[in-house]
Amino acid sequence: MAGWSQSAPIKVLVTGAQGQVGSELVKLGFSDTYFEMIALDRHGMDITSVESIRHALDHYMPDYVVNTAAYNKVDAAEHDKQHCFKLNRDGIANLAEECGALSIPIVHLSTDHLFDGHYASGYSEDDEVSPLGVFGESKRQGEELLRQYQPKHIILRVSWIFSTHGYNYLLRTLEKARVSQAIEAADDRQGCPTSASDVARVIVAIIKQLDNGAEAWGTYHYCGAEITTRYRFTEAILAGAGQYEALKTEVLIPVPKKELHAEVERPASSVLKCHKLLSTFGIKQRPWRSELVSVLRDIYTNKRY
Repeated sequence: MAGWSQSAPIKVLVTGAQGQVGSELVKLGFSDTYFEMIALDRHGMDITSVESIRHALDHYMPDYVVNTAAYNKVDAAEHDKQHCFKLNRDGIANLAEECGALSIPIVHLSTDHLFDGHYASGYSEDDEVSPLGVFGESKRQGEELLRQYQPKHIILRVSWIFSTHGYNYLLRTLEKARVSQAIEAADDRQGCPTSASDVARVIVAIIKQLDNGAEAWGTYHYCGAEITTRYRFTEAILAGAGQYEALKTEVLIPVPKKELHAEVERPASSVLKCHKLLSTFGIKQRPWRSELVSVLRDIYTNKRY
């Protein structure tokens, strides 16, 4: 890929550009002369407004749109169903319809929460979806509408996203560890942590191949390498952060996920099988443990806490 060149940078419009993956994608794109990145938050493009979408597309005329804008608060969605569906279903329909009319391909982020988690071995793209809550159902319906309105799409389902900022498990764990002597973590919920910067790398690689003629539209899975549990992931977070600061937490308690009193049940297994992405685009998984080391280094080096 490093040897590829083109007469002019391709324009990639990123929605939700202040979010975890959006901001990492913009940062990566700005460092790559292959791209002209157009970073928009909801004020620059509100996907719940057809008028806002049309204005942005007419003004910037992008070659690709990457949608990272979403309602991502899984528990809150149970009490905020209207807002959740407005973003995750209706917003995607608006974006897909407008991009479809202009033949602008869309790369759209989706989630492991489409699955009920009963397959411990993990889920492929062909497995039947069965969301457990409002958030997962809103994302399911958004996917279906995207497929309907814009065939030229990539749906990238990801899981357990962590980064230096935003509403994510890593940062919430660090907040608890600074004030609590004991932390509970589910030892019967498994998945594959995935750094936002790693997802950005995958998106960049996909777009470059699409731009060079790959006709590989459809749904794909990506997550960090190595299956773990929430308990083991928490253990790794505390061990890594402990090298930088003295945390208050002394005990990590393994508990069944049902005892954590979440508003909605999470999938027992959030493992995503990534064979299709590898065979189609040649993109390999990166170990989440090395990504965690990099993210923690960034947090403490740049005092993001």
